[in-house]
Amino acid sequence: MKKLSTLLICILIEVSLFAQTPHGHSHSYDRVINFPDVPGYQVLKCDFHQHSIFSDGSVWPDIRVQEALKDGLDAISLTEHLEYQPHKDDVPHPDRNRAYELALGYAKNHDLIVVNGSEVTRSMPPGHTNAIFIKDANKLLEDDPIVVFKEAKRQGAFIFWNHPNWSAQAKDGVAKLTDMHRQMIKEGLLNGIEVVNDVTYSDEALQIALDNNLTIMGTSDIHGLIDWQYEVPHGGHRPITLVFARERTEKGIKEGLLEGRTVVWFNNTLIGKNDFLVPLIESSLKVKEASYSNKTSIAQIIIENVSDVEYVLENKSSYTLHGHTDLVTIEPNTTTIVDVKTLDVLDAFELKFKVLNAVNAPKSHPEISLQVNIK
Repeated sequence: MKKLSTLLICILIEVSLFAQTPHGHSHSYDRVINFPDVPGYQVLKCDFHQHSIFSDGSVWPDIRVQEALKDGLDAISLTEHLEYQPHKDDVPHPDRNRAYELALGYAKNHDLIVVNGSEVTRSMPPGHTNAIFIKDANKLLEDDPIVVFKEAKRQGAFIFWNHPNWSAQAKDGVAKLTDMHRQMIKEGLLNGIEVVNDVTYSDEALQIALDNNLTIMGTSDIHGLIDWQYEVPHGGHRPITLVFARERTEKGIKEGLLEGRTVVWFNNTLIGKNDFLVPLIESSLKVKEASYSNKTSIAQIIIENVSDVEYVLENKSSYTLHGHTDLVTIEPNTTTIVDVKTLDVLDAFELKFKVLNAVNAPKSHPEISLQVNIK
């Protein structure tokens, strides 16, 4: 009987642990990052700059997979430094594809796309650069960085410039194009640029992206634990790149990146081009109900936010608001009531807002429209 009780306790413990890890397929994580799709595209949540013990990270690749599953990401890449291997005495690995292969194995029973990638780690110029969608990282171990980028391109890579505002390589924290970068752009060897890396944002990098038609990227560049770095249990979130893809596949993601269809989510701020920012925000905010009450010309509008973003809106309509100043905060994943003074009782009207926590260019914010139809 005592042996049976011990066995039952062990089984209960194992079941409990199983339910708390990504291996429990039916488990639902309340921290899952939530964004709606937009007309014509699936909005996929991606983090294409992460590290493990196979370069200068602190964790085994399975942790990166588990974190991604907890956050509900669609795709990740473990982009280990090719040249910088501080743990090589303890974790020797002549095969630079090993972290990818391990992560791919850990993710095989889950709905997570793992992309093969590496970080080309050089002084400026060109600085640090990620090549993702590669076939063999070992073939990127060459002295000349241009030779490396050409080989990555031969393998079908999407290449983006990492943390161009990194103070270790840009003392003033200002991202600047060099002649080498201009040549890389001209030759198609540079496709994107991080405007967000870890906890930093760069206006200058965003302007470089806009001026040179580079894809706007945002990544965690995580080395430690996502939860600790971004205070996830306390309401924080990792920076991610939202890719607008025609299909939820590696091919669909790569096509979206090459065509520049991205928005970055960073510190409750959305960053991107209007072509993608505006549809994303307008898909997030739905006018759920609208009516006049008590024989007044004050319309009560119920707005539903179906995303994780807490939107900060500035009223740009021809109408003034009754319960707010010109600033309205729309809480995530809930409904908010906005009372609008329309002066006359209308069948329909349009609300216009500037979205203050969205950026479409340095010191510039997009405007959206919400159509209101009265019952």
